[in-house]
Amino acid sequence: MAKFRIMPHGRLQEWVADEKGYFADEGLDYEFVHWTLGRREIAPAAPLIPDTVLGGALEDMQGGRACEVSSACHWCVNMAAASSPGRMWGGAYTVTPAGIYVPPESDIRRAEDLAGVEIGVGQHSGSHFATIQALEHVLRPDRMNLRFVGGPVERMELMLDRRLSAATVFGAHLYVLEQQGFRKVVDATFMIGFFVDSDTSADDMERYVRALVRAQRDIDLDPGRYRHYFLDELPERVRDLVDIRLFGPGERVVAELYTKETFEATRSWIEQLGVMGMDQMGRLGYEEAVLV
Repeated sequence: MAKFRIMPHGRLQEWVADEKGYFADEGLDYEFVHWTLGRREIAPAAPLIPDTVLGGALEDMQGGRACEVSSACHWCVNMAAASSPGRMWGGAYTVTPAGIYVPPESDIRRAEDLAGVEIGVGQHSGSHFATIQALEHVLRPDRMNLRFVGGPVERMELMLDRRLSAATVFGAHLYVLEQQGFRKVVDATFMIGFFVDSDTSADDMERYVRALVRAQRDIDLDPGRYRHYFLDELPERVRDLVDIRLFGPGERVVAELYTKETFEATRSWIEQLGVMGMDQMGRLGYEEAVLV
């Protein structure tokens, strides 16, 4: 039988479950596969101006991922499951701390100060929709100025190099910027879903999530013991800048259903935004798109 391929999401739970043998305890014959963000179109910009990077997690999932389970923001997993051979796991999700950050020397102090300011995000990815959600009760849509600059690592490095006035980051990259004095102007916490291959079984997903929940309890009990795994998620140039002992725990597993109501409300919100075509949103309903 083929291995159960897991694409980690830059969080601690998979690594802790691997270390403690929780996947093996569940009977999973598994392996980790490397996460990359493919299917992107790069439009080079002028010197010192970040390139425009079109495409993100949504396009990557719709193109197919070579694994049984991976993760991305629930907005994109929802859309991909309704428009591709893959499905969304409905038995759990995760929540990640995130935020819109500015450099320490920035004059931006309040959410209102972000009006017209370029905010670096990844197109059709968690940072894209989390930014809109975080600002929609503060700024009119025409005052939000989002710049598509690529994935989490790219946004962090552009901020460190002072090539962005603001950016939305999450996970280990958030902790890096905070330790370098970058300031969170707006909280942008968001949900992350599990994207599964069309042949992935509900039984295997239940085994996988049970292992993650066990790992979550270990992290809750003694987070300092496992923070070192975050270093593997960071580029070499950044590792010497940070004190890993001061990082937070990052993403958290929520062993609750991703309900039909949540699925439909999410799709309605995306449709109202008008940032995706109907072909990208897909037409499958909850019963067909979500594995439970």
